[in-house]
Formats: sequence, C-alpha cells, structure tokens
Amino acid sequence: MAVPVRAVPARLPAVEFTSAEQAAAFIGANCLHDGPVGQVGLEIEAHCFDLDDPLRRPGWDELSQVIASVPALPGGSRITVEPGGAVELSGPPADGPSAAIAALQVDRSVLRAEFERHGLGLVLLGADPVRPTQRVNPGPRYQAMEQFFAASGSAEPGAAMMTSTASVQVNLDAGPRDDWAQRVRLAHALGPTMIAITANSPMLGGQFTGWKSSRQRVWGQLDSARCGPVLGADGDDPASDWARYVINWVPFADWADGRAVLGGRRPTDADLEYHLTTLFPPVRPRRWLEIRYLDSVPDALWPAVVFTLTTLLDDPEAAAIAAEATAPVATAWDRAARIGLADRRLQESAIACVSAAAQRAPAELAESMGQLTRSVQEGRCPADDFADQVVGLGITSAVSQLVKGEL
Repeated sequence: MAVPVRAVPARLPAVEFTSAEQAAAFIGANCLHDGPVGQVGLEIEAHCFDLDDPLRRPGWDELSQVIASVPALPGGSRITVEPGGAVELSGPPADGPSAAIAALQVDRSVLRAEFERHGLGLVLLGADPVRPTQRVNPGPRYQAMEQFFAASGSAEPGAAMMTSTASVQVNLDAGPRDDWAQRVRLAHALGPTMIAITANSPMLGGQFTGWKSSRQRVWGQLDSARCGPVLGADGDDPASDWARYVINWVPFADWADGRAVLGGRRPTDADLEYHLTTLFPPVRPRRWLEIRYLDSVPDALWPAVVFTLTTLLDDPEAAAIAAEATAPVATAWDRAARIGLADRRLQESAIACVSAAAQRAPAELAESMGQLTRSVQEGRCPADDFADQVVGLGITSAVSQLVKGEL
C-alpha cells in the first residue's frame, strides 16, 4: 500500500483493550495524523487476461512465476495480487501528484512488458466484463472474507467485489488537525462526481448491468456497516465518526467488552489494525486518507484523474471551487454509479472540478487532462467508450482487442 511517510508513527508496545470504549478512544486518537499536506501515494489494479484466450483466468502459480521474473521497478512500486488475480501496483509516497504519477507510469510500463512477454495482458477496467467470479489468491485473509460473505447472505456481491473489481486508489495526507473536518467532508462530497467521471465498468459476468459503474453497484450491495461512507450527521469530527463506525461493528465491540472471547484473551491494537483492513468505506482513515471510490480507468486517463482529485483536495483555491460545485450532488452515490455524467447536475459538477484542476496541471499532463476535459464536456465516461466498442465489435472481440492494447 502506498503510504504517505509522514503518516507512519513508530510502533508502540502492544495495547490490550479492556472495553469497546477504550478501543474507540484509541481509534480516534490514531486514525488521522496531524501534519502538512503534499505527499501522494497511488495504487492501481489491473485485470490479468490471457492474450490468446481472454475467457481464461490465469492461476496463482502462473501469476507468481511471472511476478518473480519482473525486474526491479524503477519507481519503487510493490506488486501484489488481488483475490481474483488482478495485479496491483502500489507506489511509494511522492512529493505531489506529478512525481507519484510519473513513477507509477514507468513501473506500469515495465510490468506490462514483462506480462506481455509471458502472454498476459493487464487491463484497466473497473470490473471484469466477461469471466465468472473465481478466487485464485489462496491467502487466509481472502478465504476468511469469502466465508464471511457467504455466511452473511452476500456471497454473490462479496465474490464479485473480491474477484471482479479493480480501482485506482489515491492516498493523501490527512493534513492539519484544524482542517480535518472540512477535508474529510470534501473527500466524501467529491465521491459521486469522481465516480461519474471515472465510471468504467458497464458489464459484469458477460452482461450489461445497466450501471456505468458496476464496481460501485457491487460495493453498494454489501453491508453498509462495513462498506458505506464513514461520516456522521454533521461530519464535524471525522476521527470520532471513524471510531464509531469501527466499534459499532458488533463482533469487535463484543470482543473488546468481554461478551465474546476469542483465543482466551481481549483484543490488542494489532487485532484492531487487522480488523480495520476488513472495513471498506469509500474514504478510509488510516492515519492518512485512502480514497477508494475510483474505477480503474485507461492509461490515457488515470494520470489526469489522479491529478484532479489530489488538486481538488490539496490546493485551497481548487478545494473551494470543488466544495461549491459538488454540494448539489454530494450524496448522489447511486445516481453517479448508475448513469454517470448523463445526469446534468453531476456533469456540471464534473466540468467545474476538472476545469479547476486543468488550470493547475503541469505541461506533462496536458494530453491526459485535455482528454479528460473533453470527456466531461461531452458528458461521457470511460464506460461509454467501452460499451460502444462492445456493441460495435461484440464482447469477445472487444475484450480481446482491449487485452492486446488494440483499443
């Protein structure tokens, strides 16, 4: 995970909690780091396809072998594999979006070349459009999550979330304590607009779903106590909101209060840290802010998307523009995922936000920012382009050409 280095404190001795109240206080005191803004960490997930047979899902041993052959990545990114075999690049923190983008672009180029040498393609889509859900990563955490979703009655969306979705994640400093409430509120308010801009998953399981972002639809079908937005009614105290969100998940609260006993002991801060990794709100406080609501989008667009989101949160003048522009659509999560920029108010917000970022973009991002600007002005998102290709070519040919980089 790409983590802003200012946000990582020294590891303290283990703390054993004797109550849910104590655990909540610990969460509130440690979930956000007081400091300046500026560092950016990026993560990008790509679905892995066989170049000759896009309906085949490469297995764990095959992926492990290819990853082992990848040379040292010049940008310092870490390679991991998602439950369904999507390959993730997590870049180290960088000073500002331009440096973070440039490092990840170089690393993605190296990674793609090595995978292509082994007959595999890495595709940036918000959801796998054709293959059925299947977990290939044997990690115990993913086994446990799979069992939990099955037991909780959400096996289908849980499997789709784990094995068929992919995103671009932006990690930003939490910023000065006095600005936390405003900053976290804006990170949430930007969600629907940025979802509409980046929606890139109109298909799932070989079918059009009727949603521009099927990825967001899948997340919306999961438990809102685990995957819904964090903010309370007023959003004035994001640290307390996060503590309430975490502790109100009953099993952990019961464990901390002694109503449930696991392993013959009370939970520690290490158990709590692990628990936090099983919660997936669209904005997750991890001492820094994890922005998790973006679909994975093509190489031509994601640099502009990353720069736009970072600028709208880190540049005070751009943030003021974004706060005003997003206010009418700040809670339109489902509408954004379903129809994207076809919604007039979401398009107006997107135009204002992207224009503010474009005015501040460096020359090296001019082409990407120009393409993003044209798309929002036309009311189109990446899902529209992919859907047009599927209608024109057929799903198999469209996916095959996308995997081979011909679209």
